[in-house]
Amino acid sequence: MSRFRILNAIDVYATGTIQKWIVLGLSLGIGIGSVLYTNKLVKEIKKREDWQVNLYAKTLEFIANEHETNQNALFALEEIIQANTTIPVILTNENGSPVFYKNLPKADVLTDPEEREYYLLQKISEMGLIKAPILVNLVDARGNQYGQTMIYFEDSLLLGRLRYYPYVQLSIILVFVMVVFIVFDFSRLSEQNRVWVGLAKETAHQLGTPLSSLMAWVLHFKDKYAEDPYIEELDKDVQRLEIITQRFSSIGSMPKMHVLNVYDQVVTTIEYLKSRVSKKVIFTIYASDVKETCSKMNAELFSWVIENLVKNAVDAMSGAGQISIYMSKTGVDKLTLDIEDDGKGMTPKTTRQIFSPGYTTKARGWGLGLTLSKRIIENYHRGKIIIKKSALDKGTTFRILLDIAI
Repeated sequence: MSRFRILNAIDVYATGTIQKWIVLGLSLGIGIGSVLYTNKLVKEIKKREDWQVNLYAKTLEFIANEHETNQNALFALEEIIQANTTIPVILTNENGSPVFYKNLPKADVLTDPEEREYYLLQKISEMGLIKAPILVNLVDARGNQYGQTMIYFEDSLLLGRLRYYPYVQLSIILVFVMVVFIVFDFSRLSEQNRVWVGLAKETAHQLGTPLSSLMAWVLHFKDKYAEDPYIEELDKDVQRLEIITQRFSSIGSMPKMHVLNVYDQVVTTIEYLKSRVSKKVIFTIYASDVKETCSKMNAELFSWVIENLVKNAVDAMSGAGQISIYMSKTGVDKLTLDIEDDGKGMTPKTTRQIFSPGYTTKARGWGLGLTLSKRIIENYHRGKIIIKKSALDKGTTFRILLDIAI
């Protein structure tokens, strides 16, 4: 599998992220637009309802000039108000007692007159706090005032529902966006799994043929140059290649897990790396109270993670510096493994992206090592790998959390 094909597959993740933000932007645009437009409608309807009630008041004054009694005017006004089917309205006499109401369903179900009047008086108080009542002076045809009435009203139920509708709609849109994000993430994870499995299987397949040939040549050289010390080192590297091939073969299927001593696995991996990195890199392991602690793991894959983290640390230090490994217990069932370097460190933006497929700060890197490390620790070992801390020119600390085998 060529690097070009791998990077094309990794482009799926960047494309998926762009699509998610497009969906989010469109959804928020629709939601905000709906809120603004509905609020505009609410204001227009509210203005119309206020105008309608004021029209009732003017109608009452007009009718009052044509009638000799307050009762006749109220009766005429009631007939007009019957046309109103949405706005809650209460009319009171000059003493403040309700004489007529409309569009108050709760008052309709109260059969006891005293209870109904008590409820209407409460509504009058509430309406008076929300909207200023309209005072209508009742004047006869000769200009003599013979009474007063107050018109109390509030926004219609429809208007109240319409006011909250866009926020309900926006909430539904946000839920929809969350579902879309989850679907995108699931799709991206599935694609990621296919990429890793394909990459791993292809790599193991490509290594298989030359590795078999190398193993045959090592056996030949052992027989012919048995005393040559370089042959022993060559044999170690060939064995290492065989382990690497096994690692790639394990990706895509659940590897065999065993209860192993974590300290021993770390020491074995570091000892192998010491002779293969710069002599200017100093390794120190602190594990005084956890040297006998075990965890359920796959030795080849776990060693791969340590190698990736150490090689990244060596690159960050430009081949010279201190790598410290701290092992300790967290609680009663967790083992903490911190790998600390004094290299160039990372920016906050880099720390957020460092585990993303295809992301790398190296000119010739593929951006796969840390992603594979995260997959190995979290998917296979049921652990956790994070960046504990990082600062420019001060170094980086990676932390691995594993379950302790009891």
